[in-house]
Amino acid sequence: MKKLLIFCFLICLLSSCLEKLDPAELKNTSWELTELTGKTLPETAKATLNFGDSLNVTGKSFCNNYGGKAEMSDGKVSLKNIYGTKMMCQETASEENAFLTALKETDNAKLVDGQLKLFKGEQTLLVFKKVNSTN
Repeated sequence: MKKLLIFCFLICLLSSCLEKLDPAELKNTSWELTELTGKTLPETAKATLNFGDSLNVTGKSFCNNYGGKAEMSDGKVSLKNIYGTKMMCQETASEENAFLTALKETDNAKLVDGQLKLFKGEQTLLVFKKVNSTN
């Protein structure tokens, strides 16, 4: 019984140390995509993710522009109401579709070693590097 009690205490202690993202860390920041799971990034175009003051999101999805809203709940981040322009860009269409799908599937985010990582469950979908503040 004593071992069980110690085990439960350790679990509670460790779970309280889990990384939760503070919304203030994202406000007015700009990020550039460095990894897209399952895809090689195009050399001729970039994807970006910008967070505004009220956690509105905007960016470039290689060819088109997009927007939406970041929502935080229980220390987790999800992206909602993602919309975008509809220009046809043959050379980046596959990567753009994968990028927008990943944004819509995001159910958590973490800042790790200066990178912003977006997740679906335990799977890393997108990795970004910080480029500047949007002010």
